Amino acid sequence: MAEGYVHVLAPQDVPADKPLLGKAWRPLFIVSLVVGVAALAVSYLLGMQAGDQLRRFFFSYLTALCYGVSLGLGALFFVILQHLTRASWSVVIRRVAELLAALLPLLGLLALPIIIAMLGGDNGLYFWGNPALADGSSPQFDELVAHKAGYLNVGFFSIRMVAYFVIWGLLSWHFLGRSTRQDGSGDARLTLGMWRLSAPAMLLFALTLTGFTIDAVMSLDAHWFSTIIGAYFFAGCALCFLAVTTLSIMLLQLSGRMRRTVTVEHYHDLGKLLFAFTLFWGYIAFSQFMLYWYANIPEETGWYLRRFSGEWLWWSVALLFVQLLIPLAGLLSRYVKRRKRFLAFWCVWLLIAHYMDLYWLIMPEYGGEGIPFGALDVLCLVGVLALMLAAWALLARRRPLVPLGDPALADSLRFENV
Repeated sequence: MAEGYVHVLAPQDVPADKPLLGKAWRPLFIVSLVVGVAALAVSYLLGMQAGDQLRRFFFSYLTALCYGVSLGLGALFFVILQHLTRASWSVVIRRVAELLAALLPLLGLLALPIIIAMLGGDNGLYFWGNPALADGSSPQFDELVAHKAGYLNVGFFSIRMVAYFVIWGLLSWHFLGRSTRQDGSGDARLTLGMWRLSAPAMLLFALTLTGFTIDAVMSLDAHWFSTIIGAYFFAGCALCFLAVTTLSIMLLQLSGRMRRTVTVEHYHDLGKLLFAFTLFWGYIAFSQFMLYWYANIPEETGWYLRRFSGEWLWWSVALLFVQLLIPLAGLLSRYVKRRKRFLAFWCVWLLIAHYMDLYWLIMPEYGGEGIPFGALDVLCLVGVLALMLAAWALLARRRPLVPLGDPALADSLRFENV
């Protein structure tokens, strides 16, 4: 590390904030674990009563799982990006991101029910899992599904899903492990190692995120295809992570932690990133829609027709305002980005909008008339997020909430917007 590039901070110069969760982790872990298990158990029981062999449950569960995965992937992207760009402003908030990214292995475990159900012959979620569709002698034969059978088959799908979460888990725990080790040693070589890994890690991240989006979301309709769906999902990942991180730091500060390490200047930058990725989401969404509208090919437009028909039309129109136009106007002002209460409002708003977006991507493939949103969807979301919170508390119980040994910590503490 070049001399003079960073200003190494002596331990006595670190602001006197509470560095750990302390005893607060235990009640947070227990309550979240109980709520998460109970919510998923009740949602499963409701799914059994739906009379469709748990098909409705799995659609709700997939939506909630994708919400959790989007949060973990947004955090992993942020961690890799900060090392790739050698940013110093974000050091004081990077540990929160590292802990959120480290939840990806848990989400891999939560994905197992879907994989196990598919291996057991359940094709209610992904209809292409029915082998008769690829059998030329079957009356259910589907030529397009048969053409894609080399990729869309249950065995290969399961292998890919496991591979995604293994790669994400290795990357997230590598960065968290080296960063935590640096808390005690202050060894700048650990930072250099993370910098060197960041470029190949970003390539792996992009490939695996795109693959996951194709497999988990796009393949719900095996007849439809999009070359931009990965970027679309990524924009939501970034928004979800930035909103959750901003709210998390605010809550930690309310509990007496990180009050002197994270300042209005850091909130200002988080607000700018929220604004930028809101605009980016809108750009990607419009780019995808415009190409399909202009080409007007039946094989491509059917996916949108389902979302622009009946009650889904109003959901689509609402999404345009809730996810793009309204928050874009709300986050435009510098004043808003530097006021916690206003920034917190828009974070909550965008988290709700992100769920609406994922619901819009996934649930129209369930079929039926009208929008099926109900208690089952809420319980699945609460269950997944509560288990993630429990795991976060467990990970954070003995780790400082700020990377105390990072050589750029002093620069981050002195950071000011110009």
